[in-house]
Amino acid sequence: MRKDQLIRALVSKARARQPVPAAAMRPKLAPARLPATEVTPVPSRDEAVALRIQEARERLAKAKILSTRPESGRQAASMRDRIVVMVRGPHWLHAFWEVTSASITRAQAALGQEWHGARPTLRVLQLENALQASPSERVVRSIEVHGGVKNWFIDVREPFRCRVEIGYLTPHGRFHSLARSNAVSVPGSSQTDTLDTHWGDIAADCEKIYSMSGGFSPEHSSTELQELFEEKLRRPLGPPALRQSRGDGEPEAGESSDFQIEVDAEMIVYGVTQPGAYVTLQGEPVKVRPDGTFRVRVDLPNKRQVLPIIASNPNGVERQTVVIAVERNTKTMEAVGRDVADV
Repeated sequence: MRKDQLIRALVSKARARQPVPAAAMRPKLAPARLPATEVTPVPSRDEAVALRIQEARERLAKAKILSTRPESGRQAASMRDRIVVMVRGPHWLHAFWEVTSASITRAQAALGQEWHGARPTLRVLQLENALQASPSERVVRSIEVHGGVKNWFIDVREPFRCRVEIGYLTPHGRFHSLARSNAVSVPGSSQTDTLDTHWGDIAADCEKIYSMSGGFSPEHSSTELQELFEEKLRRPLGPPALRQSRGDGEPEAGESSDFQIEVDAEMIVYGVTQPGAYVTLQGEPVKVRPDGTFRVRVDLPNKRQVLPIIASNPNGVERQTVVIAVERNTKTMEAVGRDVADV
């Protein structure tokens, strides 16, 4: 066989041979077993929306319930519906309340279908006269509150006499009251605000807050106000009670006593004028601050007196006089003893 014939024979034999697939040339391996995993089902879109709606409804229902838990050391059976309002200064009132679960159930039954749209609300009622239980009241503010809290600060814009009540207000204006507070008088701007919420922080000013809230007033005192202060501070308020037994140094009836009280008084005169002005009070120069304000403490003796205040502008061309007439009349009443049977 010639050379060219040999080449053609090899080419024909190579073309006739079938190609072997690459996969067939690889060694066969046993199939690997994957570990079994738990497949968490993915909620559908409608199920996720329904879940969010349910969570929102639960939050709204929780915010709507005004019932409170008993304080530490108190039993749930001793709780009752009450709201107490305290004066914390010329610009703030502080309301504290306790509401039982039974009252929420009664409110839900009384409002019926309106319960679903009702909102927990604090209402500020202005009293038109000085009577404690006056029917002449008008709503001046409605403040929406929420469950989970039992106190609220209410800002005040001007001095007035008022009380606060807590309840549920429907979209149609119907109000279901749960509790009404004591009546208080907001003082003038000469007082200062105390906005601490922890009772331990206001212990030093408790007598002042109790007094501003009407605690020492015989006409407008509130039993609930006194109970709240004594529960929180764990001590009685007001003058000390007469001891139940003698033998502790108190004089018997008819014996002389060294108990006395001396009272004096001062008066503060303050005002404002042009900065740099010259001011005198009863002929004595008064220090004027850079902003034109001045403040002087004056003795107030037990008599009538006239206090002329004269101000001159910086160049001395203009002068204005203001006269304050004031009288002090102090009387010392006869000492009165109390018997144990009167306490």
